[in-house]
Amino acid sequence: MSDKYITILGAFFVDLACRTLRMPEWGETLHGTGFSMGPGGKGSNQAVAAARQNAKVELITRVAQDTFGEMARRVYEDEGIGAGHVSNDPDAPSGTATIIVDDARGENAIVIVPGACGNLNRSDVDAASNTIASSTLFVSQLELSTDACLYGIELAYRHGVPVVLNPAPAVELPREVFSQIDYLTPNMSEASLLVGREVRTREQVASAAATLREWGVRHVLITLGEEGVYVSSENQERVIPAVNAGHVLDTTGAGDAFNGGLVAALAEGLPLMDAAHFGCAVAGLSVTKRGTAPSMPSREEVESLLERAG
Repeated sequence: MSDKYITILGAFFVDLACRTLRMPEWGETLHGTGFSMGPGGKGSNQAVAAARQNAKVELITRVAQDTFGEMARRVYEDEGIGAGHVSNDPDAPSGTATIIVDDARGENAIVIVPGACGNLNRSDVDAASNTIASSTLFVSQLELSTDACLYGIELAYRHGVPVVLNPAPAVELPREVFSQIDYLTPNMSEASLLVGREVRTREQVASAAATLREWGVRHVLITLGEEGVYVSSENQERVIPAVNAGHVLDTTGAGDAFNGGLVAALAEGLPLMDAAHFGCAVAGLSVTKRGTAPSMPSREEVESLLERAG
């Protein structure tokens, strides 16, 4: 890859994952089948995913000066992620995500406590304005305060930096922000909230993508889980199939893997459809491993899978 870099504005959480044979009912206690603890948070996960594809990444986030904050900084050093804008919060602990994974289905439910990341604000974004302005791509999600995320998008847009928004978790957004977004990557439930109507069938997916593009988004990529991703761009509309890498163990972080792979490929100069296919390969490998950031594959693993898949 070139010396160009991606700036990611996003959350760091420590993932506290419990595995069970099935999801408990309210008021019910179950024996678990396993527990793990590791780095997570959508922005942080996407940074790791992109960095493992040899992209240069700068991350904007907040952690505390606690054990979990030390974990974050260790990860960024190990992965080669720029942490000059990872600030210390004196008033809150590092964020956590408590995850319950259904062993039988490989699906999950998650409760987030933002902690330090919940205090990230416009001043943090302003402090990174020069970094954002020189980026190849600016990437955000919606786990931080909506105000900080939208301010980051506006700042990148003003500097002519292409914006990638993964609108997760889903919130309603002001209509004017869509014209500032170059790449929008919701899943079907997030697309449904954005457009205000059901998005389940292929026809509804296409209709939602058309609406989002009418509102000003230049490229819409709606992820379809095991079916892949629907890509809608000027003169291009098609489904990029998922890339099967083996038995699915854990879907936690699959969306982050896709987004990290996508932006790494876009930064490298791949055409959109090829970049989406690359992102599908990264996601396909991630679900064959447990965890979020630890499940992100290496560039060598992705290239080997793509070679096998033809």
